[in-house]
Amino acid sequence: ADDIVRGGAPRAMASVICGMVLPSASVKAAIFSRHRSCLWSLQPCLPFLTPPNIQNHQKNASHRIGKSHAVGISDTYLTDTSLQDQLRSAVGPDLFLLDLAEKLEESVFSQDDTCATAALTRLREQSAENLVRSRWPTPKLEAYRFTDLRFLKKSKIKPSLPASEELSIDLPGSVSTEGKDIRLVFVDGVLSNSLSNFNELPHGAFVGSISNLSDDKLRDQILSKLGCSLQWTSDDVFCSLNGVGVQDVGIVFVPDGLKLETPVHVVYYSSQSGDENGQTYVISCPRLLVNVGKRAQLHIIEEFVGLSGKVYWSNSALELWISEDGEVSHNYIQCHGRQAIHTKQTFVAQSEASSYKLVEAGVGGSLSRHNLHVEQLGAETFTEISSSLLAGQNQIQDLHSRFILNHPRGYGRQLHKCIVIHSSGHCVFDGNVKVNRYAQQTDAGQLSRSLLLAPRATVNVKPNLQIIADDVKCSHGATISDLEEEQLFYFRARGIDPQTARSALVFSFVAEVLEKLQYKNLRTRIENLVKVFLAAEGDFHSSI
Repeated sequence: ADDIVRGGAPRAMASVICGMVLPSASVKAAIFSRHRSCLWSLQPCLPFLTPPNIQNHQKNASHRIGKSHAVGISDTYLTDTSLQDQLRSAVGPDLFLLDLAEKLEESVFSQDDTCATAALTRLREQSAENLVRSRWPTPKLEAYRFTDLRFLKKSKIKPSLPASEELSIDLPGSVSTEGKDIRLVFVDGVLSNSLSNFNELPHGAFVGSISNLSDDKLRDQILSKLGCSLQWTSDDVFCSLNGVGVQDVGIVFVPDGLKLETPVHVVYYSSQSGDENGQTYVISCPRLLVNVGKRAQLHIIEEFVGLSGKVYWSNSALELWISEDGEVSHNYIQCHGRQAIHTKQTFVAQSEASSYKLVEAGVGGSLSRHNLHVEQLGAETFTEISSSLLAGQNQIQDLHSRFILNHPRGYGRQLHKCIVIHSSGHCVFDGNVKVNRYAQQTDAGQLSRSLLLAPRATVNVKPNLQIIADDVKCSHGATISDLEEEQLFYFRARGIDPQTARSALVFSFVAEVLEKLQYKNLRTRIENLVKVFLAAEGDFHSSI
């Protein structure tokens, strides 16, 4: 094991190997095979870890499972299902995850791409180490108790291919009134220079691909933070999958003292598709790294779109670092096609006296999962999170948030709203606010409000506070209901018909969040999108 570690292999994988009886030639192959990433260079010494070898094993083998989870070679066939399950639990890694990670890695390394730098290699190696210790989420895990992802294990998943630069795409409209957005466009996980617009930037700022970082000082300053969020999100399987399969990284850098008035509009577009029956998904792994300097200001909009009817999986990640006295306004819009899978990981690190405001609106996808992690790195931070999720027929909208307060005098507010319109719709909210020992004089509040508009519509909410400090002001609450009859009666008493009354009340429920969107063009477009969605799903007047 020491030889393997000295040879550069992951310590996690080396510890797995320690409990196995391996031929010496295989160990040597593990040490000297360095032409690919660290995780898969160890595969020659683990031939039975791949699904084809377990299903069609031609050699005699058996296992013995004890406290050390040792695995030996013997004379019994690996054909029994229970035997395979015990082997999986004995060796640790999830075979489906390893197979998926290998596909993603092959898609990355098969391309002659200039962004395969040392920083990206380090990110992939760290993510691979996390995957070795991870397993595919099941409802047995508390974090996925109400979101069943086992259907993806029964589907075929293939990585997206590089999109053509000549691809014709109908992109969302401009955010600002003047139409002078700084725009980054990802197509199937890769930044498109022809569709992006980041030419007119103030001095010192940078927006573009990781491969276009030419200034050595700037490159070292930015890339030193790439993947650092893994120390807080190592238990996030999708974040690790993104790290293994990332093909390009978008960079947004705002230097100290610069207030960037022009919004940065990041569009993630999915153009490729699997089969229409949902048996095959095309996965893309876009990644964005944002670094906001001291006393700097940034307005950023993330928008996820794709063609209707396409079957794909968008697995994105955002790392956002805010320095002292920095301010960030973040709008996140998710309007994928109804057959799409959307998983997103957002990590925010706030230094002293920094401000972060997030407004989230989600209406698309058959399954959408957002893992949000906000880490307080200094005192007197300001954090405000507002989300509005809509679930229609056969839709799942899931938000899991963690807000960790480690320093005094922090201020945080979270408002979560969801509407379930159809009986097969499902919304999930798990919001955790943790106030640690030294976070004295914290003021934190959390509220979840859910509206169920159909019989058997489902919502699962779990707002929770963990308070260790003794001098804090914290609150949380949750409400789940249909429209109140007293409110409907108020409208009808003034001559307004029931359908119009219900439409006005439903739209005003989500409008409380949508009105926080900073730019009028974006706000109007999303409001119209919500109205069309509500009209298509139920008895709703889109003219409201």
